[in-house]
Amino acid sequence: MSGAPIAGIVFDKDGTLFDFHTTWAVWTRDLLTQLAEAHGGDAARLARAIGFDLETCAFRPDSPVIASTNREGAEILAAHLPGATADGIEEHMRLGAADAPLQPAVPLAPFLGGLAERGLKLGLVTNDTEYGARSHLKGAGVLGQFDFIAGYDSGHGAKPAPGPLLAFARQHALDPARCVMVGDSTHDLRAGRAAGMWCLGVLTGIAERDELAPLSDAVLPDIGHIPAWLDR
Repeated sequence: MSGAPIAGIVFDKDGTLFDFHTTWAVWTRDLLTQLAEAHGGDAARLARAIGFDLETCAFRPDSPVIASTNREGAEILAAHLPGATADGIEEHMRLGAADAPLQPAVPLAPFLGGLAERGLKLGLVTNDTEYGARSHLKGAGVLGQFDFIAGYDSGHGAKPAPGPLLAFARQHALDPARCVMVGDSTHDLRAGRAAGMWCLGVLTGIAERDELAPLSDAVLPDIGHIPAWLDR
């Protein structure tokens, strides 16, 4: 990695900017109930398919949808709902996710403002839709603090491929070696490594430290510890 100062930071959204458990657990339970009722399916069967425990209202660590795109999740659910289509479920998820009850990992406006004051370019790369990402950032009052926003449907590809991270670097004429990818999943960190960026794992998602550490330059409790890491 380059020894030059960091010039840009790319954040994942769910599990990184926003605490994964408190944001998505209840939303997912309600989604499964709605889909089961609408299509004559079994919510428990849908839950098992996506690695979600209805009784505890929590994702299992091995859930196949934690770092997936909405499309991938919709395809899994559609396979267990006769008469439903992945297109219809994906649209249901897109619209519903925009109103999810977000819980920021830290107070975002002052945190992001402090990074911008250091002269850093800030990007968001998520495997959610760009529509969902912009809705969530607007709801949190920080949409205008990002210099780049990409979802899996923005034309740059999806993580763990490095395409959207490299698009961020190209847009702002940044050397990827002077950028950091921050995320809570191995998808995020593999994308960062493939892009040639520094990688920081955070523990506000599902993955544990031991899972993130091999792919990270550091694993932090949450994004609030990034300024201290930069200072080191």
